Amino acid sequence: MQQHPCSEAYSLCICVARQSNNQIQTRDGIIPGESYLPGAASYVVPTAFPTSVFSSYYVKPAPTVEPQPVLYDPILNITYPLNLTDPTTVQTVNEDPVFYPLGIANITNATAEALVELALAEIKSIIYEDGGLSGNCSKCIAALSVGKFLAQSAPTFVPDAMISLCQATGFQSNLTCKTNYSPGGFGAIWTQVLALADVTGLDGRYICSSLSTNFCSTPVTSPLNTTNLFPKPKPVNAKAPKASGKRVKVLHLSDFHLDPRYQVASEANCTSGLCCRYSSAPTSQAVFPAPLYGAFKCDTPYYLGLAALQSIASMTGTGTKYASPAWTLYTGDLVSHDTQNQMSREYVEYTETSIYDMFKSYIKGPVFPVLGNHDSNPENIDGPHSLPGPLGKQFSWNYDHVSALWKNNGWIDEATAEQAAIHYAAYSVKNHYGLRIITLNTDFWYRTNYLNFINTTDPDVSGTFSFMIKELQAAEDAGERVWIIGHVLSGWDGTNPLPNPTNLFYQIIDRYSPHVIANVFWGHTHEDQAIIYYANNGTVRDAANALTTGWIGPSVTPLTNLNSGYRMYEVDTGSFDIYDAYTFYSDVNSYSALNSTGPTYRFEYSTREAYASAVGWPKSAPLNATFWHGLTVAMESNRTLVETFNTYQGKSSVRSPNCTSDACAAAKVCYMRSGSAALGRACPQGFASVQSPYTGKNF
Repeated sequence: MQQHPCSEAYSLCICVARQSNNQIQTRDGIIPGESYLPGAASYVVPTAFPTSVFSSYYVKPAPTVEPQPVLYDPILNITYPLNLTDPTTVQTVNEDPVFYPLGIANITNATAEALVELALAEIKSIIYEDGGLSGNCSKCIAALSVGKFLAQSAPTFVPDAMISLCQATGFQSNLTCKTNYSPGGFGAIWTQVLALADVTGLDGRYICSSLSTNFCSTPVTSPLNTTNLFPKPKPVNAKAPKASGKRVKVLHLSDFHLDPRYQVASEANCTSGLCCRYSSAPTSQAVFPAPLYGAFKCDTPYYLGLAALQSIASMTGTGTKYASPAWTLYTGDLVSHDTQNQMSREYVEYTETSIYDMFKSYIKGPVFPVLGNHDSNPENIDGPHSLPGPLGKQFSWNYDHVSALWKNNGWIDEATAEQAAIHYAAYSVKNHYGLRIITLNTDFWYRTNYLNFINTTDPDVSGTFSFMIKELQAAEDAGERVWIIGHVLSGWDGTNPLPNPTNLFYQIIDRYSPHVIANVFWGHTHEDQAIIYYANNGTVRDAANALTTGWIGPSVTPLTNLNSGYRMYEVDTGSFDIYDAYTFYSDVNSYSALNSTGPTYRFEYSTREAYASAVGWPKSAPLNATFWHGLTVAMESNRTLVETFNTYQGKSSVRSPNCTSDACAAAKVCYMRSGSAALGRACPQGFASVQSPYTGKNF
């Protein structure tokens, strides 16, 4: 059990009073007021960098320089070196262990090299000659079969062979081929996939489709056998617990993406890759010099990350200097969007340590984090324990590290930390208000986790969903309410997750909602979104079948073309339903003009205030799945609501495209009703993200 945010240090029951309205948070929760403003209307961040957050610095913060703190890792008992994050010395080679599958024979280097030459010649023959194969998909599958033989015979030679093939065929640029298929990049991972996947079956179709949909079309969802999937049938007339009438404030942060290599005054409007980075090339002065606090094509510098954290207490009305929400959710992605050759275990561990330290400095009370796809090395990759030999534990270094950091910060206890270390940094914990929080590592359905292409006929190779079902059944038996937290959303437009695992997840949501599962939370897209889960796998998507909501949290990072933001929920402590959601943002477009102050964070909107009247929603009712479905119905006939939703999706960014066409409006409604990959892929495409101009065609 974690300590209640109204700690015993207070002699009075009142923790924090909002000066902006008449709401008061007590040990018993929030006393509702009449205003939708939960805290201050705006917060101007002080210009002075809060140096006390870190004990010392290699490079001290200055108006023209991002800081380089001396960061000590209490788990690994090391101090990270300056050259790890110095913008001018970004390393492109690391000494991380590389894991290969065992070869089936002990062959000499000469024999292995000969096999490589034969394999490359055979694959080129398959690609360029007729050979009786009909279509690109058949050719790709045949080429994979040759690759499988090589990966099983001479695994350590495969990465160089893939680089050679990639360059010879012009599949990608020479540099990209080297970056993607080097042993320390994705080369060793692809070697594992080739050696262990059923390349002539469904696995092979997924592999070829991931390389290019011109090779094989994206496989459809496989039939799911739900016989004996659940320990018990869903109780007849199962009902959620009643609301207590007492409410607390819950913070939702996502996608911090700290960039400790951010270089002030470097080019912030580059044409490729992550901008705001040092360049040794002899070029003229930057066309758009990177501001101190960040830019639209850049990840989060220290100045911006700490500005966001400094603003939370005032904006949410949960404190003065330090925020004291009832609890905090962090839905993943800590690490910057570096190219793979600039990544390393050490860089991931540095970022994890730094961000969790900053959270601890500004947020009092427990934080419940999950890992995002960028929080690994190689990025996007996590492997199931079922892989043979050492391959089954090749990512345990990360699970051990974050679970120990969470325990060290007092967010979870020893037993939960041990559980997280075993279950891919996922865990199940009952918080101090009686809510059970179940987390999952969504890399096991992420489309660019290439290890997911091994045994694709099994939607639960990792055992993630077996663990979830076990915990949900125990929660149902105990009469507990549950929030589920992950990173990569299960649906929306269907482009992020794989269909089979999200189909299984949808069945789990159906079985345990709405009486057990109160809400689901995601990150990943960097945008402010919501999705609805329906009964019967979404076969009928109407108000009567709406079960629960997936809340997709806005990002702290501005990447790409977004404002920086975060969200807070007003939550009932009996039902753990959400009664309002408040979003806050900072206008990134203004950062280049900042001089005498830091950035300003502003109250953007209240979900209830923005939409409830259009839905005809009672003031006393929670913002549940029925509410959100009602909003989609209203959006079908009210184009103003669509445009409002579209504006908020980008956190009021000046760079968000308008959603004025019939096709865009229909797509937004469809995405919101799509909680699985299969449902999302059936929607009109090209209108999912506000980070670039829409590519979808109007009707």
